[in-house]
Amino acid sequence: MYYYIKGKLAHKDVDFIVIEASGVGYKINTSQTSIQLFGDRGADALAYTYLHVREDVQDLYGFATKEEREMFLRLIAISGVGPKAALAILSVASPSKLAVAVLTNDVKIITKAAGVGPKLAQRVILELKDKLKDADLPIDAEDAIEAESVQSDSKSDAVSALVVLGYSANEARDAVRKIDGTLSTEEIIKKALINLM
Repeated sequence: MYYYIKGKLAHKDVDFIVIEASGVGYKINTSQTSIQLFGDRGADALAYTYLHVREDVQDLYGFATKEEREMFLRLIAISGVGPKAALAILSVASPSKLAVAVLTNDVKIITKAAGVGPKLAQRVILELKDKLKDADLPIDAEDAIEAESVQSDSKSDAVSALVVLGYSANEARDAVRKIDGTLSTEEIIKKALINLM
């Protein structure tokens, strides 16, 4: 229903913000990662949102970046992961960190989230990896990645992680191409996200 809400940051709390837009104060549940990215009270703010509707409640969730919103949507599509668990996971791991955790089977990072145990963390890794496989990297993109003489495993992992975040294989490959392949996967993803913005 709402793609984003733009206005003035009227309030910041532990797990939500309030953005005032056209005289209406929208309470937006968000992650610790996004809370840190939103400015001080009175600053201009834009939150990429998702309206979660159940028969007894309507909750608005929002994020400082499109990537975090995309990862939130991927998380809540996993059986057993509700919006609160998804926020908890995104509060301990940025989208790029979470993508790296999924690619490296790092359960520890995900279990740092409140209320997320090893079983749920394993399911998150398994299902996000499946979604990565379902993204179907085109053959020419894979060939192009392998053909680059400076291509590293870190770059391949970074391209895969960007696809998990919702970018096309071509966008991901182009964003990663000129980045130093000796950097860690996480650093490559961070730089690629800057390139994509």
